[in-house]
Amino acid sequence: MALPSYAPRLRTALVFCGTGTAGAYHAGVLRALSEAGIKIDVLAAHGAGGIAAVSGASDNSADLWSSSGPWATDRMRRAYRWRASLRTCGWGVLTAAALLLAPLAVLIVATGVYGASVVATLINLPSIGEWLVSAYQRLLAFLFAPPILPTIIPRAVVLAVLVVVVVLAAAAIGARRRETSRRRVHGAVWWRVFGQPLDPREPEATVMQALRRVTPAPPGSTDREMSNRFVELLTENFGQPGFREVILGVHDLDARRDVVAAVLAPQWRQAFGQRRVGAGPRESEAVDLASGGAEERGLALDFVLAGLRLPAASAPHEVTFPDKSYWQGETHRWCDRPELVGRLIDELARVGVEQVILTGAAPPAATPHDMRPRALDLRTRMGETLRSVETAAFQDAWAAAVGRFSGVFTIRPGHNPLGPFDFGGVYDESSDRMRTVAELMQQGHDDAYRQFIEPVVATGERLADI
Repeated sequence: MALPSYAPRLRTALVFCGTGTAGAYHAGVLRALSEAGIKIDVLAAHGAGGIAAVSGASDNSADLWSSSGPWATDRMRRAYRWRASLRTCGWGVLTAAALLLAPLAVLIVATGVYGASVVATLINLPSIGEWLVSAYQRLLAFLFAPPILPTIIPRAVVLAVLVVVVVLAAAAIGARRRETSRRRVHGAVWWRVFGQPLDPREPEATVMQALRRVTPAPPGSTDREMSNRFVELLTENFGQPGFREVILGVHDLDARRDVVAAVLAPQWRQAFGQRRVGAGPRESEAVDLASGGAEERGLALDFVLAGLRLPAASAPHEVTFPDKSYWQGETHRWCDRPELVGRLIDELARVGVEQVILTGAAPPAATPHDMRPRALDLRTRMGETLRSVETAAFQDAWAAAVGRFSGVFTIRPGHNPLGPFDFGGVYDESSDRMRTVAELMQQGHDDAYRQFIEPVVATGERLADI
């Protein structure tokens, strides 16, 4: 479908909100807008939207929704699982508990055998009843002989406990060795293992594999070299079809502020560098990747990876600033923040954006008679809380954007049973079937046509007039 001719054409931004499975929805939306030929000037993102922004900015977004893309791979089913040390610890504890309860299980079976023998006697089959009792007596004598249960069970329990202790100790040592910062820490040592339970290495590994395919860097390049090549590619091709400007946002736990990075056309870089009212020095909260040196450009992919780190639930992404930057070589911890979409709206207004398309996988706020079963497991409850905050943040961002731009449009699902961590799919009670991430990606594609392309663009009206 061809895009109608606008007069004048307004500078447009597409904003990706949300984390986890929201990335699949973003890919579907970007696919639909690309098919329809919608002209997007700026891609802004936080959380899982970072990969969509980076891929879409460099004319390589088709990989996002392909059969080999990051959201279609089976590896993504393991995203945000419990950390391996915690899973091993859990299985070890369950094994030890099962072994300790083995004698009780034997007694329960004995009760069942006695009941069966009584029933056999009542129906005039005394021989069978006697045989059951006799056979079970022999089995008990065998199991409770010194070489069997009295010896095996204590040793097996001790072995299971030792495995748990060794795994936890190894996890604590590994966590300490992975920390690049030399700052002192306070708190008990076991918090290195239990403090942040979800493992962010997957989806991070899948996302990095996808970024290596879409970033034109030689094989074997480091993350910093890939970042440099990505920024150079954008700055060399501004104005060419398929290339767009980018703004990415993360939250800096050590600086206690949001940090944004941008690759902008030359005419907008000065506006981006201006200090915000009430904020500190601009260098403390913004990185101009296009104007900076090689060390600053090398931070580009750090913003994407940090967006995959969840506040409190997973370990933050550690980033070392250049020695000559405002932070003078300090190593800070970055993560996502659901409310970052509001900060992105503010940054877009600074760089001349006139109309905004907000997209996110969080459905609208609930209405009466829309209650759902409560989750019991901690991981699902964390996802439920995160999705609820994303819904409120999306609504607040929309309200803030309405008064600042000529046109504000939203693309979001009316119903989405998948939480941020449901990469393996989830049962949807509303439709009485399983829903998958692939369906969520297709839903993003369909929603983009139904909510934006057909009612807004296909009518031939200018976006500013809607």
